[in-house]
Amino acid sequence: MPDLNEATDQVPTEGGTPAVADLAQQITHHDPAEAARLLSAYSDQMIVEVLQLLNPSQAQGVLEKFYAKRHNTVIAAASPELRQQWQRNEAYEENTVGRLMEPAGAIFYPYVTVGDAIEQLRGLVKATMITYVYVVDHGGRLVGVVAMRDLLFADKQAQLSDVMISDPFYVKPDMTLVEAMKLALNRHFPEYPVCDGAGRLVGTVRGHAMFEAQAFEVSAQAGSMVGVEKDERLATRWPRSLRLRHPWLQLNLLTAFVAGAVVSVFQGTIDQLVILAVFLPVLAGQSGNTGCQALAVTLRGMTLGDLKPGEERRLVAKEALLGMLNGSLVGLSAGVGMFVLASWEANPMALPLAFVVFLAMIGSCMISGISGALVPLTLQRLGADPATASSIFLTTATDVASMGLLLGLATVFVL
Repeated sequence: MPDLNEATDQVPTEGGTPAVADLAQQITHHDPAEAARLLSAYSDQMIVEVLQLLNPSQAQGVLEKFYAKRHNTVIAAASPELRQQWQRNEAYEENTVGRLMEPAGAIFYPYVTVGDAIEQLRGLVKATMITYVYVVDHGGRLVGVVAMRDLLFADKQAQLSDVMISDPFYVKPDMTLVEAMKLALNRHFPEYPVCDGAGRLVGTVRGHAMFEAQAFEVSAQAGSMVGVEKDERLATRWPRSLRLRHPWLQLNLLTAFVAGAVVSVFQGTIDQLVILAVFLPVLAGQSGNTGCQALAVTLRGMTLGDLKPGEERRLVAKEALLGMLNGSLVGLSAGVGMFVLASWEANPMALPLAFVVFLAMIGSCMISGISGALVPLTLQRLGADPATASSIFLTTATDVASMGLLLGLATVFVL
């Protein structure tokens, strides 16, 4: 196989050839923008054949990264059915069922006989993969589904209405993948019909395509929390990775300056009580972990749909309570540590310092727990991805709270 940046006149372009399959496999390791750049060296027909082998959502993402002129020529090179599918799927948002839809291959009316349906299927299966037979009325509304096994063993003179499963399960195109998978979780069908709000059949979605697309979203969540865009992959070139990551690091630096400013306010306290510097990273680390725990649980609840509207206050209250309890237990241990260290250094304020560490740990863990819940909820309320750089904002909140409380309480109770 040639280098992806070279001319491709010698590359076989017939669908299903090893060249097309290998290229499609290689493309899956790149983010959409990089994949579009690499595919741009190939003919429009070659691009169409490669995109047909990808997950529909991934293919749509790559297609949208082409420049407008190339985007149009690639779509024009596709078959009328595929062209219609791509144009229709573009209308739906990312991470929805509509982005994964494929045309329903076998659609019949209820009065069609089993024998006639089988004869028509002989031609259809040569052009597309048929999993189920879909039965619709004259308004296009889905009224039944027929499994191939039932079709083959049924009386040839029977009508499809006699052998179909009436009122079949379906998903809607504007459903998120999470919503659709929750509904399909216990069904395990290889393919699901997709119907609009009026029950009209508008396409199908394959079960493996839904779970594959959502698995990628879940894998990208951890990176999003620290400013790694979900489009970045291992094969992404370093200049693009730099462009994707660096702005978030600048933001992180800005938030770090905020935490540093808090410390500078209490510079006089640190000068007089140098021992506090030992416990600054201790409090920052403990409160940071507390916040990350709350953040992980909140994101999991939002992703799985466990967090219902109106339950946000209860979630925040729960995380505040957990922060207080965990902070009390950890703070007790940290306070004992401060007392032992200060006594070993013959500091006459050993007991007040231990009390300050205890109170600061409770307060910072409470604030961190609340922040871990509020940060993703706030981002979602603003219309942003709840996971996007949430860890950066959470780190700022925990650092400011832990350092500010420790130094502030020491100023009040010790000096």
